[in-house]
Amino acid sequence: MDENELLKLIENGESEKVELKPSLSQINEIVEAISGMANAKGGRIVIGVSKSGKVTGIEIGKDTVERLSNKIVNNTEPKVYPTISVENADERSVIAIEVKASAEKPVLAFGRAFKRVGNTTRRISRDEYEKMIIEKKGIYWDGQMCEGANLKDIDKEKVKWFLKEARRERGLDMPGNVPIKEALLRLKVVRNGILTNAAVLLFGHEPQNFFTSAEVKCIRFKGANVSESMLDMKIIYGDLMTQIKGVEKFVLEHIKLESWIESGKTERQERWEYPPKAIREAVANAICHRDYASPSRAQVRIFDDRIEFWNPGRLPEGWTVETLKQKHESKPWNPLIARHFFWIRYVEEVGTGTNKIIDWCREWLLPEPIFEFTGTSLVITIRKPVSKEELTKLGLNARQIEAAKYVEEKGSISNREYQRLNSTTRFTATRDLTELVKKGVLLRVGKGKRGVKYVLVLMQNAAKMQQKSSAGENMEDIT
Repeated sequence: MDENELLKLIENGESEKVELKPSLSQINEIVEAISGMANAKGGRIVIGVSKSGKVTGIEIGKDTVERLSNKIVNNTEPKVYPTISVENADERSVIAIEVKASAEKPVLAFGRAFKRVGNTTRRISRDEYEKMIIEKKGIYWDGQMCEGANLKDIDKEKVKWFLKEARRERGLDMPGNVPIKEALLRLKVVRNGILTNAAVLLFGHEPQNFFTSAEVKCIRFKGANVSESMLDMKIIYGDLMTQIKGVEKFVLEHIKLESWIESGKTERQERWEYPPKAIREAVANAICHRDYASPSRAQVRIFDDRIEFWNPGRLPEGWTVETLKQKHESKPWNPLIARHFFWIRYVEEVGTGTNKIIDWCREWLLPEPIFEFTGTSLVITIRKPVSKEELTKLGLNARQIEAAKYVEEKGSISNREYQRLNSTTRFTATRDLTELVKKGVLLRVGKGKRGVKYVLVLMQNAAKMQQKSSAGENMEDIT
């Protein structure tokens, strides 16, 4: 790593992939951070730098690096062999440790497993640890045996309906009169003669008897904030297919349906304010890919200006929200459930769902949807465009209105992008952006000269949620 790259990394501050330590006296914390990074996406630790980013330097003897390396190797399991180098920063010596994401998770430090949450290192809970061990063996939650469940808990009519739909949609080669027990075996939702979690969630009479949080909380808020009163709230339960239909019905009951007569056409034209296909995909995504071991429910929040789909869980290893906007493979957390949703055409198995949501919103002339990961949940926000008239009422000038529309389309804007967009100076861009923040249009996020960006304030609610999630609060506490 050259000095300029190192100084830029330090300037941007701590993050999920960067840890700054003033000295080697915090060696145990350094090893724990290595465990957290190895269990996540990897990262870098720089020793000889304060939390504020001031380079203090460190005294380095002839065996300092060797002793550090031995401390890391001897106290991690499986062994971690990071790249350790002595670097110069502001004419001072520092130690840089580069940690790669481990292929053998979980990685322990001093016999305990850690994870990175934002810019902090936290101990992995027992439940998370057991989940990682199970996934390491290739057995996902939905494929685990459901203790206490038997054929009496399965609704035969639901199985018959599924087989009929799967034959019609995908040509499933299974007759409708096949015995229920055989059908479940052939659908691979029985393991060692016992029903799996997937079998109960997909075909159970009352899945919530086994999984109390396997529900969707739907809320229609008054206004644009969670602090506003609720106009309507409903808990959607039952099997997963029933939940998708119930959530979709709730959403369509609480969004507008525009209608008009076009010249030369006898039939009335109709159009929902949000694309129904995008709604169905977002709902199916939240229900199919959520973490059912989490005590939190999936949520759908409807506001005056947007719909948020909250999915408890985490992104696949190495993914960011940007991955969801690009071409990507399918990595479902619940492969059995995803496979059954595929058979009835509720999802595709090629990782195109989020890309389709983006395309459908564009076809509807809506801004690009926002994808956010709070640390405990994936949130998809489908939103309305902000009108030029609304922005003008706020007293914005033409440059600021142009920038607000740019952020709505692109998701964020930097000072440099503002200068380029409006052909203006840095001084003017800074003044305009500061005013946009004061007027509550934009929110300033990030650190460092190049790390600062401005996003729409509607993301502020998600930021508050992230803070609460990081503090260990459930999503239900917000509402």
